[in-house]
Amino acid sequence: MFDAEKVKNECVQWIRDFFEKNGKGCNAVVGISGGKDSSIVAALCVEALGRDRVIGVLMPNGIQHDIDMAKLLVDTLGIKHYIVNIKDAVDGVTKNIPFELSAQSRTNLPPRIRMSVLYAVSQSNNGRVANTCNLSEDWVGYSTRYGDAAGDFSPCSYLTVNEMKQIGRLIGLPAVLVDKVPIDGLCGKTDEDNLGFTYAELDRYIREGIIGDQDKKAKIDRMHEMNQFKLQLMPAFKPEL
Repeated sequence: MFDAEKVKNECVQWIRDFFEKNGKGCNAVVGISGGKDSSIVAALCVEALGRDRVIGVLMPNGIQHDIDMAKLLVDTLGIKHYIVNIKDAVDGVTKNIPFELSAQSRTNLPPRIRMSVLYAVSQSNNGRVANTCNLSEDWVGYSTRYGDAAGDFSPCSYLTVNEMKQIGRLIGLPAVLVDKVPIDGLCGKTDEDNLGFTYAELDRYIREGIIGDQDKKAKIDRMHEMNQFKLQLMPAFKPEL
């Protein structure tokens, strides 16, 4: 049985300990998408550090249809925030590359530019960048390497989607943020449409090893194996000297 209050309290203390050791007095910088993960991470940072030490960064790529959800989050938490539209940067890079980018490159370019923005904001505001990924997404590689998968500290990368939702409700975030249907923000489809299975199915498989559909099991196993490299340190050659 998942004890949301116990885990939440331990996570808050972990964040405090991280900043005590890796940036005493620094600010937490969180990319705010309007989804549950960034909302919960930001709320945990506020509880750990106080709202004066949390900075939200909203990064629409042109027009973001659910930007109001991101604004709701920063207003609810009462945190300082910046809005940085990345469209010019995305268009500029795309226009100046002398060949047609692949579909995957076009999809992953915006989150990588967003991470560059987060580090620019962080370095100018005595900050540390929060990674907002959860275990379910990481399990199947549903993140962009050096994009949303980057960061200086990761409060929730060992928590499933279901566990994240329980913590979000416990913290008292608006239900519209906690239970919002997750959309990847890249191609406009829901996460579950893209994945081919639900987070409920994935979470149960991760925690209990149970899944009824063997085709979905095979797909999850394949995705997990293929994307292990994203969660590991970069391989480096070490000569024998």
